[in-house]
Amino acid sequence: MAIIGILGTPYNVIERSPFWWNKVSYTRQSFIDVFQDLGHTAIILPVDQPENAEKYMKLVDKIVLTGGADIAPRFYHEEPHQKLETTDPIRDAFELAAVKAAINENKAILGVCRGLQLLNVYFGGTLYQDLSQTSSKIKHRQSPTPQEIPTHHVTIKKNSSLGFLPEEYLVNSFHHQVIKDLGQDLTAIAHAADGFVEAIENTDKRLVAVQWHPECTWQTEHFDKEIFKYFAEEL
Repeated sequence: MAIIGILGTPYNVIERSPFWWNKVSYTRQSFIDVFQDLGHTAIILPVDQPENAEKYMKLVDKIVLTGGADIAPRFYHEEPHQKLETTDPIRDAFELAAVKAAINENKAILGVCRGLQLLNVYFGGTLYQDLSQTSSKIKHRQSPTPQEIPTHHVTIKKNSSLGFLPEEYLVNSFHHQVIKDLGQDLTAIAHAADGFVEAIENTDKRLVAVQWHPECTWQTEHFDKEIFKYFAEEL
C-alpha cells in the first residue's frame, strides 16, 4: 500500500468562497476515491513555505500535482499575456519546491493538467499563456460539456509509460494553456491532433503527467483508472 500525497489547491478569495467565507486547501474527491479504490492511502498536503517541502516528502511515498490556476509566467521568464487568467505564485513556489524535494527523495510524481505544466516549467520549459497565441483549431476547454465525457483524441507513444493506453485515445479537456518549449530531460509521449503535447515522462526521475483529467473519468473509462494504478503500483 502506498501513501499518496495530493498537493492541495488553495481557495483564498473569501468574498466568493463556497466554504462559508473561509480560506481552504482542498482537492477533488475523485483523486481520493480512485486511490482508496485501488487500496492506497491518500492525504492532502497544504500549500506551505517552499523551505518546508522536504518535511512533507517524509510523510508520503509519492505525490500528485493537480489542476487549478495558471502558473505565474515569472517562473518561466515571461511577462503576463492579456489572456492570462488567475495565478497563485505562492502555490507555484511551494509546488516547485515539492517537485525538487520529491526528485531528491526519488519519489514518483504524477502531474494532471496544471501539474503537467508545472513539471514542464520546473525542467526549464515554457507555456503558451493562452491558446489564442497558437494556430490550434481544437477546443481544449470543453465546457459546457460535462467533465466525465471525453471530447478529443490524443495519440499515445506506445513505447512509453502510457503504452498501456490505446494508441488513439479519447480524453476530456479543460485547459487554455499548452506547452510551448518542452522542458529539458522530458519526453513528450502523447499529442493532440493539433500537435500540442498531451503527456510527458521522465522515467529516470519517476514522473509522468497528462494534460487531461483522468480523475473525472476513472469510473467510466477503464484506461484512465489504469493511469492511477500504474502510478501508485509501478512507477
